[in-house]
Amino acid sequence: MGKGADMTRLSFSLAVAALAAVTSARAAELPAEIKQAGSLKLTVNSTYAPMEYRDPATNELVGLDIDLANELAKRLGSLKIVWSETPFAELIPSLQTRRADFIISGISDRASRRETADFVDYLATGPQFFVMADSAAKDATDLCGKKVGTTRSTSFPVEIEKWSKQNCEPAGKPAIQYVPGENSIDVRNQLKQGRIDAAVQGSETLPYAQSQEPGKYRIVGEAFARGYQGIMFRKDDAALREVVTEKLAAMIADGSYKAILDKWGLGANAVAQPMLNAAPQ
Repeated sequence: MGKGADMTRLSFSLAVAALAAVTSARAAELPAEIKQAGSLKLTVNSTYAPMEYRDPATNELVGLDIDLANELAKRLGSLKIVWSETPFAELIPSLQTRRADFIISGISDRASRRETADFVDYLATGPQFFVMADSAAKDATDLCGKKVGTTRSTSFPVEIEKWSKQNCEPAGKPAIQYVPGENSIDVRNQLKQGRIDAAVQGSETLPYAQSQEPGKYRIVGEAFARGYQGIMFRKDDAALREVVTEKLAAMIADGSYKAILDKWGLGANAVAQPMLNAAPQ
C-alpha cells in the first residue's frame, strides 16, 4: 500500500468520524413538519435501472433506491412517500426549492455538489465503459479517438475527459470524442444505432442492462474512477439528515440493507456504514 491508499483510508475514517460526531451528540429526531404531515416528498429520475425505473409490465416505480426509501420511510414512523419524477438535471433544483425532502436517486457525491448540499453515502460506484458485443474494442485504450456517449448531466463527461488525458494522449493516441445523451436509455439507443462506438454508465447499472438484453453489450475494463452514490440533503436540514443516517445505519447492522442490494444484484457495491461527504472528487 502506498501513500495514496493511506490517504484514502484516512478520508474514509474522517468521513465516518464526522458522521458519528453529528449523530451521537443527541438522539436524532424527525423534523416536526414531516412528522405532522406523516409523509415524505421524494423526487426521482426514473430512467436509471436498476436504481429507479418504471416496471415495463406494471408501470410501477421500482428499484434499489425505491426499496431503500420505502424501508427508511417505514422506520421513520410509517411515513407515506409522495413520489414525483423529473429529469436528472432537475433533481438538485427539486431539493433546493423544497419540492423534495431529500434525494435518493442514483446521484453521485461530488465536491461541486457539496457547495449547497450534504451527502450520506450508501453505495460504491464508478463509471465504466461498455460496447456492443461484436465491437473490436478489447480494452479501454482501444476507445481512444472513438465516439463515447454518456448522460450529459452526470459527472461522467468530466471523468471521461480526465481518463482520456491520462491514458490516450500520453500514449500518442487521439482523445476520446465525448457525445452527450439525455439519459442512459438514450445513450444505449445511440450505441445500438451505431452513432457512438462505446458508452459509459455507472457500474451499478450495467449488470441489469446486460440481463435485460442478453448478449447485446460487453463491459470493457474496470470502473475507471471510484466514488459513492449518496442521499442528498439541504445544508440546513441537519436534523433530517441525522435521523435518516441513524435508520440507514440500523438497516446495515440488521442485514436489511444488504438484502435489498442482493435483490438487485449489487451486493458487491455495499458500504460498511453510512459516510458523510466521503467521495474523493
